[in-house]
Amino acid sequence: MKKHRIPAEGTLEMILEGMVTSRNQESEYNLAPMGPLVDQEMTQLILRPFQTSRTCQNLKETRCGVFHVVDDVLLLTKAAIGRLESMPETFPAERIEGAVLQSACRWYEFEIESIDDSDLRTVMQARVVHQGRIRDFFGLNRAKHAVLEAAILATRTHLIPQAELLQQYESLAEIVRKTAGPAETEAFRLLEEYVTRAYAELQS
Repeated sequence: MKKHRIPAEGTLEMILEGMVTSRNQESEYNLAPMGPLVDQEMTQLILRPFQTSRTCQNLKETRCGVFHVVDDVLLLTKAAIGRLESMPETFPAERIEGAVLQSACRWYEFEIESIDDSDLRTVMQARVVHQGRIRDFFGLNRAKHAVLEAAILATRTHLIPQAELLQQYESLAEIVRKTAGPAETEAFRLLEEYVTRAYAELQS
């Protein structure tokens, strides 16, 4: 298997979870969670969307998008499980044809420099061309992290056995009960409902 490295000396590779806005050639926008590989200076991204995703198709068409650092896990959850009724409030990006989430903490406008379609997940090397800050990140909160982990698991019900996933959900649910606010509680409830439906459909 190929290993795609960020070409930046003296930095560490890490996955930073966030959300990406992308658009197609008809200027229709999409919002999706994504965890690109980044360098510590946030000058480059390696995005790995599934080839079947709308984000992948949009980025191939327009070769640009916006990555957001967010702390709104309810918004992230709804986007992950297809429960967004409409795009949230945005404003125009500054250096590309794109949209910035008004509720984000920070944003990074990027342009795609190369695309590798040789694996199930397309690998896109991107360069950050502009970044901005809207507000402070809320801070470390166990419930927010638990919901994020639950959202990632929810997108993998076709890969993870039900018993294994539900066991992980039990541990995450305890964290949410102890440390969540209303938004995190609602997000976890939506994820539990989604997971129940997803496994029922797989078994039918």
